[in-house]
Amino acid sequence: MSRRRVTLADVARTAGVSSTTASLVLSGRGSELRISPAVQDRVRTASSELGYRPNIVSIGLRKGTTRTLGLVSDTVATGQMAGDMIKGAIEAARDLGFMLFIGETEGDPAIESALIDAMQDRQVDGIMLTSMFTRTRAVPEALERVPTVLLNTLPAAPTRAPAVVPDEVAAGRAAARLLLDAGHREIHLVGAGPGPDDVPPDTVAGVERLTGIREVLSAEGLAPASGHLCDDWAPPQGWAATHELLRRHPRPRAVICFNDRLAFGTYQALQEAGLRIPDDVSVVSFDNYPMADWLRPGVSSFAIPHEQLGRRAVELLIARITGGAQASVDAVDGEGTVHRLAMPLRARGSVAPV
Repeated sequence: MSRRRVTLADVARTAGVSSTTASLVLSGRGSELRISPAVQDRVRTASSELGYRPNIVSIGLRKGTTRTLGLVSDTVATGQMAGDMIKGAIEAARDLGFMLFIGETEGDPAIESALIDAMQDRQVDGIMLTSMFTRTRAVPEALERVPTVLLNTLPAAPTRAPAVVPDEVAAGRAAARLLLDAGHREIHLVGAGPGPDDVPPDTVAGVERLTGIREVLSAEGLAPASGHLCDDWAPPQGWAATHELLRRHPRPRAVICFNDRLAFGTYQALQEAGLRIPDDVSVVSFDNYPMADWLRPGVSSFAIPHEQLGRRAVELLIARITGGAQASVDAVDGEGTVHRLAMPLRARGSVAPV
């Protein structure tokens, strides 16, 4: 049998005061309104003994806010690599006094629409629309009427919602610069390239990483020594692409893999060819998957800042809800702004100077 919720009237009755007096005491205004210390003690004692908790939803609705947020994702909440994104969002919401509701669509537009409706029915103050892998997508019209932030997603058309994504272009630039600074002049690509259009479909990361790489190489009067497009960035494709690379260039000196799963296959292919990392071949990658640490040597990888992405998205959303009163000043921005967070290098000894 469920236990009846203790109400403010129960506290007032037990303390022998009116509901108004009990409310004033429990809201911290007892002394201000000259309620005697003895009465205040009775009210607080009754509240404690009865286990009274204020109805936050009712209070919030009276004040025009429920202090709740919604997060609608494709598969991010259960994805192995993006748990930190949810962790960052939950912790930021908690730190700022909000609760986060999470729903997953598994890529089904009907489920997405139903989740958005359900969260709005529950009067959430704002919604984050989230993707597991950075992608461009249309923003549902329903979200244009509620404070919204896009997390790991770029809008396909102009929208009021700001977006928070990794700075993939800057990471591509940094990967190329890392190898150039080590003296490498012939840099091979596994996963995309060599041309700007040689990228898997629907991959923001591929386009932007390649853009940054080519930009830095071009500034040095260089182009990729070779490029090997992989439709799926997984170890078997990295292995096959590296074998094709070795067939054409038996002694490569530097390789950029477009993610760590490709790098796993590249490591295998290079080792099968009798080439040592980094003595013979330097390798750089992206994403900072757990396997990056397990390779020998570990692959130097530019990390996606999952936790910071989740935290920044919540700060932006609450700033839009409260007008910046509770979130950091830096989070307040114009509508439709794209916030790109740096991808730090996790150096692990896979790069050596020429």
